[in-house]
Amino acid sequence: MSRLSRANLKARESIFAGGPELYRGDIQAICPPNLEECVAAMEDCCEESYEVQMLVRSGTKDLPRMAKIISNERIFILANEEIVRRYKRDLADEIEPSINELIARAEQGLQALEKKENQLKLKLELAKAKPARPGVGSGASAAQKAEARRLQMLIKQRERLEEEERVLEEEVKALELKSLER
Repeated sequence: MSRLSRANLKARESIFAGGPELYRGDIQAICPPNLEECVAAMEDCCEESYEVQMLVRSGTKDLPRMAKIISNERIFILANEEIVRRYKRDLADEIEPSINELIARAEQGLQALEKKENQLKLKLELAKAKPARPGVGSGASAAQKAEARRLQMLIKQRERLEEEERVLEEEVKALELKSLER
């Protein structure tokens, strides 16, 4: 049932000064069946247009959000996959020499530290194997004290270099991860 058929439709009041006189031709007038069908069709059209209007409103109420999504999609359409791949390759080509240089420096530092470590181990073994001199007494000689201080300095230097090596290795790993992510 349409909205128009539910409405209480009344004839409007006459604008003429006389009373409500019936037009004599209306008394014998009969509403043709085609007119009733026309009115029913018109009511159906009105009902359909109302439903279409509600459907359009519900479909377009979030138009600003959809417009923003579409504009974002246009940005991504402008940068196609081939362009992204080309920039990735260019970036990898720029960063790769620096990463290789850092890796080489870290390996050289590691080799130097291993060499110093081996030297210190050898000195430690020699110091342990050297028998104590008779007549020196409980105190150590000045040369032994100097050697002990030097050994302590070398041990501290080795520890510091090992720490630097660890930091450099972490930086290299971080740079490798960044280059792989891009």
